[in-house]
Amino acid sequence: MSDYYDDLETRSEDEREAWIAEALPKLVAHAREKAPAMAALLAEVEPGDIRTRADLARLPVIRKSELVRAQGLNPPFGGFAARPVSEFEHVFQSPGPIYEPGRTSRDWWRMGRFLHALGVGGDDIVQNCFSYHLVPAGMIFENGARAVGATVVPAGTGQTELQARAAADIGVTTYAGTPDYLKVILEKGDELGLDLSGLCRAAVGGGALFPSLREYYADRGITCLQCYATADLGNIAYESPAMEGMIVDEGVLVEIVRPGTGDPVPEGEVGEVVVTTFNPDYPLIRFATGDLSAVLPGQSPCGRTNMRIRGWLGRADQTTKVKGMFVRPEQVAELVARHPEVARARVVVTRKGEQDHMRVRLETEATDPAPYAQSVREILKLRGEVELCPIGSLPNDGLVIEDLRSYD
Repeated sequence: MSDYYDDLETRSEDEREAWIAEALPKLVAHAREKAPAMAALLAEVEPGDIRTRADLARLPVIRKSELVRAQGLNPPFGGFAARPVSEFEHVFQSPGPIYEPGRTSRDWWRMGRFLHALGVGGDDIVQNCFSYHLVPAGMIFENGARAVGATVVPAGTGQTELQARAAADIGVTTYAGTPDYLKVILEKGDELGLDLSGLCRAAVGGGALFPSLREYYADRGITCLQCYATADLGNIAYESPAMEGMIVDEGVLVEIVRPGTGDPVPEGEVGEVVVTTFNPDYPLIRFATGDLSAVLPGQSPCGRTNMRIRGWLGRADQTTKVKGMFVRPEQVAELVARHPEVARARVVVTRKGEQDHMRVRLETEATDPAPYAQSVREILKLRGEVELCPIGSLPNDGLVIEDLRSYD
C-alpha cells in the first residue's frame, strides 16, 4: 500500500499554487454558468481575475442562513447546485432544514484520502456507525470506503449489542463513527465476552476527539484518527499518522477569516473556517462553516505538503455539536416557545465518562421535568438531563448554549 493516496498530496508549494491559478477561474466560470444562485453572487466578477487566494478573499462569503433562505424560495438546493435534482443519486436533509445533494461516483465526498491515510484498504472491513437516516454522514464514509476498496457494514447508529456482535462475527477491522460511540461498543463487547481484537483502526468525525479517549483506544491497540467534514462540503481536512494538526484536502481551499467577516486572519490566529470546493456538481465558493480553527505553520512530518489547521476549536456562533448532532440557538428558542411557562433556557454541554452530556436548564415555576424532557428529545433530537430553575436564576448574558468541554 502506497504511503499516499495520490501525487497531489506531495506537490510543492509552487505546483499547488500554479494549479490553483488555473483551477479558480474555471471554477468561477462554471459556477456562474451552471448554478443560478452562484451566478447572482458572482455577477460582477470576471473569472479571469480570480487566480490566487488573495483574489478569492475579495469574493462574498456564503453562510448557511443564505442556503436556508434560498432553498425556501427555490427548493431543494436554492440554485447553488450545478445540476438539476434529477441528476443526483441522493438528496439529504440536515438541521435547518438544509438540503444537500449527493452522488455515488468514486470518492465524490473525498473521504478516501483520509481513510487511506489511516491505512484502510482492500483487505479491511469497515463498520460504518454514522447515521444513514436523512443526513449524509453514513453515505459520505461508505463512498470513501469504496474508494479505497474496503468492505462496508452499514451499521448506522444505535443497537449497541447487535453492533458488537456484528463486529466480532464479521471480523471488522475498522470503525467509522463519532469518537465516543466506539468505546460504548467495545465495553458492550467486553460485557458479552466477544473477541473484538481484530478491530485495529478507527476513523472518527462529527465531534471532538479528546486526548484521553484517543489514549483509551491506543491502549486497546486501535489507531484512531479524525477528519473534519461537513454535509455541504464533504471532507475538508484530516489527520495523518503524524497526528500533528489536520491536513487540508486537495479538493478544497481553506481560509481562516475573522468571524462575521470575510477577512483572512494572520497565520496562527483563531478564526472562522471558510471553504471553497472544486466539486463541479456543487461548486460552493467561500462557504462559511461557522467552525473555528487556525492555520498551523509548516508542513506535516508525514510528507503531505498542503496547509494544516488545528482542527475544530468550537463555533463562531453558539451552535455546538453534541454526540455528533448540531444543537443550534434556534432550536433552544423553539423549545422555550413550546412552553409559555418557561422564561429562559440554557443548554450546558459537558463530558461524563468519555461521552458528551447535555443538561437543559429551564427557568420555570413548574415542578415536573417529564414534559420538557419529551420536548428536548423532539426539538433538539437528543436526550438530555432537564434541570428546572427558579425564575431569574440563569445568567442574563445572552448565552443559550454553553459548551464547557475542553478541547486542549
